[in-house]
Amino acid sequence: MLDKLRIVLIGTSHPGNIGGTARAMHNMGLADLALVAPRCEVYGAESHARASGADALVSNAKVYATLEEAVGDCTFVVGASARVRHLPWPMLTPRALGERLPGECAPEAAQAALVFGREDSGMTNGELQRCHAHVHIPTNPDFSSLNLAAAVQVLAYECRLAALGADDAADTPFGVEWDNPPASHDDLERFFAHLEQTLTEIDFHDPDNPRQLMARLRRLFMRSHIDSMEMNILRGILGAVNKQSRALARQESHDGNG
Repeated sequence: MLDKLRIVLIGTSHPGNIGGTARAMHNMGLADLALVAPRCEVYGAESHARASGADALVSNAKVYATLEEAVGDCTFVVGASARVRHLPWPMLTPRALGERLPGECAPEAAQAALVFGREDSGMTNGELQRCHAHVHIPTNPDFSSLNLAAAVQVLAYECRLAALGADDAADTPFGVEWDNPPASHDDLERFFAHLEQTLTEIDFHDPDNPRQLMARLRRLFMRSHIDSMEMNILRGILGAVNKQSRALARQESHDGNG
């Protein structure tokens, strides 16, 4: 299970935090580190020094320009968030995350990611809306600031604990052996783009006055755990709506010119 778990850091500003994260990961048996638009030197001496023996994870860390690229192949994405958002999102405790992960990683094509935001500002609302769920570490409210590497350590520990106790025949997220692999993050993003385009085309969605429509639809579909066949069906429905809408528009244009 742990080999299907990726740690993603967004906009890291201090190389020591990259090295510290690598060390925390290596302690817990994780090896897949991804960095999104880092704001510091990645492979320098300080990163390697703080890694304290986990240098290989620093050297092998992959750098991406966007979160979408870093989690494009993922089927379950969880964002670490310390802030309350205006739009509630499925929220997990670290223990609940660990308990859920074996099922999420059970399908052969599964890939999970834990995403951590910037040291100074965390994750943006847009980034958090690209996650299936959020996880919050219940720190002391009087002193809630948590070092990035420490946060990674806490969540990685819970994931390792769950992996050590997981049955080899862990259930899928649906409780049964599923008939199709889960849709990837790339699949979902293409679907959301197509959905927004279609809803705009049929005058259901006004991009100039969105009223959180797409954010709420993201939340709905993210928690539905769509598989690849269901995704094809949804895209097919949208395609049929596009075809009918455009045919109607052409007919109305023809009647108006007539």
